[in-house]
Amino acid sequence: MGEKSYRNAIRETLYQEMGRDPDIILIGEDVAGGAQSEGTKKGGEEDAWGGPMGVTKGLIGEYGKQRVLDAPISEAAFIGAAIGAAAAGLRPITELMFNDFLGVCCDQIINQAAKYHYMFGGQDTIPLTVRTTMGAGLRISAQHSQSLHSIFTHFAGLKVALPSTPYEAKGLLTTAIRDNDPVIFCEHKMLYRMREDVPDESYAIPFGEARFVMDGEDVTIVAFSRMVHVATDAAKILAKQGIKCTVIDPRTTVPLDTESIFDSVDETGRLVIVDEGGPRCGIASDISAMVADEVFHALKAPIKCVTPPYALIPAAPNLEDLYVPDAAKVVAAVLGIMDA
Repeated sequence: MGEKSYRNAIRETLYQEMGRDPDIILIGEDVAGGAQSEGTKKGGEEDAWGGPMGVTKGLIGEYGKQRVLDAPISEAAFIGAAIGAAAAGLRPITELMFNDFLGVCCDQIINQAAKYHYMFGGQDTIPLTVRTTMGAGLRISAQHSQSLHSIFTHFAGLKVALPSTPYEAKGLLTTAIRDNDPVIFCEHKMLYRMREDVPDESYAIPFGEARFVMDGEDVTIVAFSRMVHVATDAAKILAKQGIKCTVIDPRTTVPLDTESIFDSVDETGRLVIVDEGGPRCGIASDISAMVADEVFHALKAPIKCVTPPYALIPAAPNLEDLYVPDAAKVVAAVLGIMDA
């Protein structure tokens, strides 16, 4: 057990899983280069930039260019190649730099990877992990700051994981890599520096089992990824006012642990959903609809969704900060339904 950052927990998982299974390969832009066209020599060992967030740095020195493969700037090409490699018996991990780039490899992911197992009658699988970044906060404008996990969630055949801490990142990524279905693994850019104690040994966290971050009897708050921390901060503020909240981190949107959410709402009678995705056709509205359909009888107040506005993400720092949900907005939502 040692303190690790979110970034290092992911890197350690990649290192351990590639060592465990020789069929695992890594494909992406600048995962084997980037520092220079042929990589950088340090201490006689080849190194690389490690992708835009430096997560895969050091892996080429351990596993070489046969398993750590640099791709051209064509998401359609290397995502398609990874799907083909998975169909042929390998277990590729590919890095889609930003989830915003889904548009240029949409057919490969939603019409090929997601449907392959079904279209071939279960005779073959696509054990593919697509690591991608999500979320605002780095001041890199609307084209690189979206949270598109709801789009991936929409398409049957894909699994979607959103780790909220270093410990969660390691355990969920282990599960993703070992899964025989295609998994979209969404890493929030603002969490890479977060640190906590993470076991050195390999471990797996099952998909579809929510984590209860806090327990309370007044309000249920459901949040994903970075918003788990926003929700927790809000719950601590509310606790000082005598309002006790249950904070649930579902961990995955597919599969979604609806049972835990329904049971909690059945006990508290109130629900606030906090998500960085957009307010229209998003995860917050999806969960809201499911709860209204299944446990409407338990509700004591309207369901509230705390999301960004239906607008493009601003590049200006002060406007971007206003765009992203914060603890104050969650507190206001909870107080509103408590009054109701």
